[in-house]
Amino acid sequence: MNKKTRTHFFLIALFILAFVGCKKEVKVETDLSNIHLEFFNQDSVKVTYPDFVKGQPSFLAFIFTHCPDICPMITNNLQRIQRKLNEEGISDVKFVSVTFDPDRDFPSVLKEFASVREINFDRFSFLTAEKKTVDSLRHQLKYLAIAGDTTYGEDKKPSYFFVHTDRIYLLDKNGNVVGNYKGSEVDLEKILTDVKTLIKDM
Repeated sequence: MNKKTRTHFFLIALFILAFVGCKKEVKVETDLSNIHLEFFNQDSVKVTYPDFVKGQPSFLAFIFTHCPDICPMITNNLQRIQRKLNEEGISDVKFVSVTFDPDRDFPSVLKEFASVREINFDRFSFLTAEKKTVDSLRHQLKYLAIAGDTTYGEDKKPSYFFVHTDRIYLLDKNGNVVGNYKGSEVDLEKILTDVKTLIKDM
């Protein structure tokens, strides 16, 4: 092999290494692909999570509707993410909110919570289930939700709040968590970049 040929191959090798090195790989943080948990959505329709959102990227958040601050902010930020994606022409992304307060958050309560915020259910789902089912999903993600002391009003209904984790999760088409972000304060540009990278990797 002469000097000119060696130089030619060397340049090709450098180009290949540079191309491979610049490709951003999507790292799996938590594998949810093999779990099959049954929930009821805001219309009381039974769905299996994450099966019903597989095949496309999705966002997952935990909320409870009696939350005075963080959960409405998380919900609003999910809407902001959706609007940002729409502006970029990215519409095939699902959004899922799971209540960790199933004793109070019945499907009808979740639907009212979402409807007040003018959420379109075409791509948004609000889920509830038996507490053990919700806790199973929470534990998979190391998500904490600790109830405070319970008080009772004149109507004898219990009143309590939670101290809870403040996160939004990004899942790939297989149901794997590939990103997580602070839910009450989101970096829209970072999330948009992560979604675009995820779609390119599909």
